[in-house]
Amino acid sequence: MSAVFLGVRHHSPACARLVERTIDGLHPAHVLVEGPAEMNGRLDELLLGHELPVAVFSHYRDESRAATSWAPLCDYSPEWVALRAGRAAGAEVRFIDLPAWHPAFAERTNRYADAEARYTEATDRLCRHFAVDSPDALWDRLFEVEPDDGLAERLDAYFALVRGDAEADAGDRARESYMAAWVRAALAEAGDRPVLVVTGGFHQPALRALTAAARPRGGDGHDLREHDTDGWERGADGWPRVPAPPEDALAGSFLVPYSFRQLDAFAGYQSGMPSPGYYQQVWESGPEAAAESLLRVVVGRLRARKVPVSTSDLIAARSLAHGLTTLRGHPHPARIDVLDGLAGALITDDLDRPLPWTGRGPLGAGAHPVVVEMVAACSGDRIGRLHPDTPAPPLVHDVAARLAALSLDGGPEASYRLDLTDATDLERSRVLHRLRVLGIPGHERVSGPEHGIDPVFTERWESRPVAGREAALVEAGAYGATLAEAAAVALADRTRDAVSGADDPARTLFDAVLCGMDGFSQRLLGELASRVGESKDAGALGEILSTALGLWRHDRVFGVARGALLAGVVDRATERLVWLLEGARGGPGVDFARLRAVVAVRDTVRHAARLLSVRPEAVASVAWRISGDPQAPFDLRGAAFGLHRALAPVQDVSGEPAGAVRAVARAGTDALGDWLAGLFALARDEMTEPAVPAVPADGPNPGRGAESLLDVLDGLVCALPDDAFLAGLPALRQAFMFFPPRERERIAERLLERRGVRGSSRSLLRTTEDPLLIARARALEESVSRLLARYDLGATP
Repeated sequence: MSAVFLGVRHHSPACARLVERTIDGLHPAHVLVEGPAEMNGRLDELLLGHELPVAVFSHYRDESRAATSWAPLCDYSPEWVALRAGRAAGAEVRFIDLPAWHPAFAERTNRYADAEARYTEATDRLCRHFAVDSPDALWDRLFEVEPDDGLAERLDAYFALVRGDAEADAGDRARESYMAAWVRAALAEAGDRPVLVVTGGFHQPALRALTAAARPRGGDGHDLREHDTDGWERGADGWPRVPAPPEDALAGSFLVPYSFRQLDAFAGYQSGMPSPGYYQQVWESGPEAAAESLLRVVVGRLRARKVPVSTSDLIAARSLAHGLTTLRGHPHPARIDVLDGLAGALITDDLDRPLPWTGRGPLGAGAHPVVVEMVAACSGDRIGRLHPDTPAPPLVHDVAARLAALSLDGGPEASYRLDLTDATDLERSRVLHRLRVLGIPGHERVSGPEHGIDPVFTERWESRPVAGREAALVEAGAYGATLAEAAAVALADRTRDAVSGADDPARTLFDAVLCGMDGFSQRLLGELASRVGESKDAGALGEILSTALGLWRHDRVFGVARGALLAGVVDRATERLVWLLEGARGGPGVDFARLRAVVAVRDTVRHAARLLSVRPEAVASVAWRISGDPQAPFDLRGAAFGLHRALAPVQDVSGEPAGAVRAVARAGTDALGDWLAGLFALARDEMTEPAVPAVPADGPNPGRGAESLLDVLDGLVCALPDDAFLAGLPALRQAFMFFPPRERERIAERLLERRGVRGSSRSLLRTTEDPLLIARARALEESVSRLLARYDLGATP
């Protein structure tokens, strides 16, 4: 009775060959593999005959936590070879790791993520010793291109060294304790036959120590299970029980197709093993053939993209690769030898960054085109495919049934034009939107309403062939068993993200309406109504309020007009916005999102005051306080001034725009431009209304006459020195962008009238150059004229 522990690197061809040879020579009673133990009853499903790569997708969700995880397998994954070869050899094959939802995995989304980050000190030391740039080059140097003789001993020494410098965290200790319990149970069942344990090399030293520590002393033959002190519950068959998720949680595991692109470290895959297409060739044909194939594929890809690569370039790349192989002492070409040879022969210009295979992680933007093609050639384009008999989550079947019932399964090139006023087409739209919010590719909306008050009542969708649809459907099954339930859960998650600032809350609200999920949408609106009171972003909250108010007032399609829950969203958002706006602080500049929020408050008080718990008079009072707050941003002060004038009863309106403009202008032209932007966002008519008496006729200056905001502003601008005018011109122009073209023409007409000038107002608005450039040119000309006059050089009049 003995256990043989093989520590492996995930997705390593050398380790996969070692596992296969060990099983052939050992004939073990049990083969125990690092993997999700909840799949043990479904190993027949895993071994159906899929086209690899595939992955075990696991999901978990409860009220406080949601987690997903993948355990990918390809032809040369040691875990896959252990399952396949162990079953062929007649061994009992079992996964022995905790379920992916278990807290031991924390936020880890890839079960087979390498542990190099936990022992970087050891690998860095080894990289320096062997004069290589990265852990991947180190791994190839020690294992992938070396002879298989002595491989197990080299792996043991390597993993003992790197584990000796690292301390496992609580999650790894829990996993190792659980896996050790499986090993002890297998030893108790195996009799005189050996047990083979295949796990990541990081765990191997700990499992060996934990198993040895639990063996009975004195050879008294006692059942090992009587000596276990790990605390894991055992079933009646003596094997450790698979921990069950809480009763109120949704959890499960399903097979999904995977791709080489997803497996590649250059695309961000966490295993750290790069270039799956290249290593597939190593697995199938050996390093010599893989090197030659890589050379041909890279040259073919470059030529297909019209990058000139001559026969002499190919010969040079091959010669460089062989030379580097010899120089570095490799018995066979390593991946880095081939890549460096290609780079040396094909890249003649300077590179502004290190070659990607000298480090880790995805390619950055701006990578050299030849490097991009080399990495793509190494990655490969293989996509896995599940066997037709593979069980799928209920969502997959529900989606297929819904699409068929609504005649939305017309093939990969179908097009659908939907009339949203028609009940059947509206239901079709809702189904397609539910797929969209779940991220299921294959249907793309080309046109349709973009927001709550968009007067568009038709949609056009196109069905397109895409890779990854099947996997996306399986993964979306983590949200629920039916399409409506899954979309509702996904939108609920987005609602929470929206409140925290990670998503667009207004878009989430409109998506919920587009999905039209009856009771589910009611829950979502209730969730949103309860959470908008936590938002700290006035701009985002204004978008929610504008969308909710528009739907509540004007919806004619989706059945949510005058809805009580929309009313709740409107009320909570308005109340929160009033509070946020009064406490807003900031520097110069215009916050357009915040100004739109003030507009939304004004429209809500005007058109839906009966929904609000805050009274219009209170909103007007807050606006008046903000307008006079010296610490508030000038754009908000101007908007608050306009909001107060819009909401306060006529007899209670305090202050006049002309006087307020004079007061703000003393703070500078930029401040004036910001203030006007706020005012015009709320009350453009203040600019074009006719003049009124500035003071009562019996006031202290009865002869002052009448003036308008336009009169005052024109006088202030004309009195500005050139440098002040130039400095403030961008802010002033930005403020007047709130006026549509027709209203700008009216203002231009008034300005011409003030000067007694005849002409078209459009001539003031349409220039061949940027007005700011014209103003700067005029200022420059005047400066030059003054300089010439100073030296009596005949300045031009």
